Amino acid sequence: MLFHLTDRILDYELGRSIRARKVTSRSESYWREVSTAKTMPRPMVLETLCQAGAWLVMLQTDLARRAALLSVAEVRFFGDVCPGDVLEIDATVESASDEMAVMSGQVSIDSHVVMAASDVMCALIEPCELDDPATTRRQLAALTADAGRTDATQGRHG
Repeated sequence: MLFHLTDRILDYELGRSIRARKVTSRSESYWREVSTAKTMPRPMVLETLCQAGAWLVMLQTDLARRAALLSVAEVRFFGDVCPGDVLEIDATVESASDEMAVMSGQVSIDSHVVMAASDVMCALIEPCELDDPATTRRQLAALTADAGRTDATQGRHG
C-alpha cells in the first residue's frame, strides 16, 4: 500500500510533530456523492492524519518502524472535504515507546479545522510487513524534499 493521502511533508520535529499537505483531486477514487456534491468519506479524512503520523514514525526510526492503527479515542468532524481542497495535516506525538505511539491532531482547509482526533493509538511494526522498503525510502525522499526539520532530541535544525 502506498501513502496516497500525503503529498508533501512541510516540516517535522522528530519524536514530536509533523505538518503535511494533501491536495485532493477529482480523479481520486474515494469520493462519495452526498446531496449534490462529492465529498471525501470521513474515515479517509482520519486516514490522512494517520498516514502523516506513520511518516513521522518512519522518519524518527529511519524507516525501521511504521505505525499501524490500533484505536482512536475521539474523532470529531466539523466540515466536508471536496475535490480540489488542500488539506493541512498537523499531528503531535502524545507518548511513544519502542512498540507503541499515541498521537493527536487535526486536518484543516484554509486554516478551518474539518477534523480533530485525540489519542490515536498505533502499534509500531516493521514496515517491510506492509510495503517494499526501497519504494518507501524513495517516496519518503520525495515527500521531504523541501521539509523543515527539527531534531527534538538534539535541539538542532537539520
